[in-house]
Amino acid sequence: MKIIPIQKWLSHSKRPIVMAGPCSAESEDQVIGLAKRLVQIPDIKIFRAGIWKPRTRPNSFEGLGEQALPWLANVKKETGLLTSCEVANAKHTELALKNGIDILWIGARTTVSPFAVQEIADALKGTNIPVMVKNPINLDLSLWIGALERFSQAGIEKLVAIHRGFSTGVESKYRNPPHWAIPLALKQKFPELPLICDPSHITGNRELVGRVSQKAMDVDMDGLMIETHFSPNDAWSDAAQQVTPDQLETIIRSLELRTEFSHDRSFDQELEELRAKIDRVDREIIESLSQRMSVVRKIADAKIRNKVTAFQLSRMDQMLKERMAQGLAQGLESSYVEEIYQIIHGESVKTQTSLMANAKKEDHK
Repeated sequence: MKIIPIQKWLSHSKRPIVMAGPCSAESEDQVIGLAKRLVQIPDIKIFRAGIWKPRTRPNSFEGLGEQALPWLANVKKETGLLTSCEVANAKHTELALKNGIDILWIGARTTVSPFAVQEIADALKGTNIPVMVKNPINLDLSLWIGALERFSQAGIEKLVAIHRGFSTGVESKYRNPPHWAIPLALKQKFPELPLICDPSHITGNRELVGRVSQKAMDVDMDGLMIETHFSPNDAWSDAAQQVTPDQLETIIRSLELRTEFSHDRSFDQELEELRAKIDRVDREIIESLSQRMSVVRKIADAKIRNKVTAFQLSRMDQMLKERMAQGLAQGLESSYVEEIYQIIHGESVKTQTSLMANAKKEDHK
């Protein structure tokens, strides 16, 4: 993908780049009034507002649509802030372009649909308008990359990825657990791709927005998209996750910005010593995984002799509960331990199934 660095098309793009505004545009007074307050916060360069709102259930508030687009044009005219809204199909895209929206973003529900993404990409050919792509709602890095590639192939070079967490169906303190490994894998694959965090949708809880914003800075993300409302509890959508402008200003001011490298030689030495310890622990983990797989193969042999299936649900449930309890006792998050053992157990079942299939072929010779 050919990507133009964000510093070349967004003036004063000092980290963190902050996009802020209401989950939904509710009235022209609300939009203009909020923009005039937000422009007073130096780090805010982009005003965001939901115009079309994809909802899970019918008869929910789905945004005011086209009538709200001129309000964003007035925001830019009166404050100088760039404007941004979500588009989910070609018609939305054409209307946003017609009304001079500066930046478009693709929502998580749209990213999961290659047909929808391609429709929007086709509508954008020849424009090179900045496009920000949120991760898909499910844990699928390939879908995220695929969506970005579709826009790249349509000639869009001002691309940005937005991390907004994932819908996992697992109980969590977050609305959409972040699973930081996924956006970090994207950044590793495309280091030139700007990456912005949406702590509002990750948390679903304004009390956690500051904490997740700091985490995003700690992993060197480029900016934040934070939903903001003068009276969050009265918001027409996603009331629980929106912050007031004053709260937003406090969050931004409290962020500790760290760099990837330090000029302090004593720090470098300390870091190398700690990394050496990590390397030793990782070697032990790899050796333990190898030993575990040796036992798995012996279990497969025993199951083959006794005609027992490779996958046993009760055993998996019992093992996960025990490992998660052990992890908690050691100060580890349950979700972290669960995710690791889902992978470990999945590989064990895969190995046993393969050995059983080979044994069956030998029996038929």
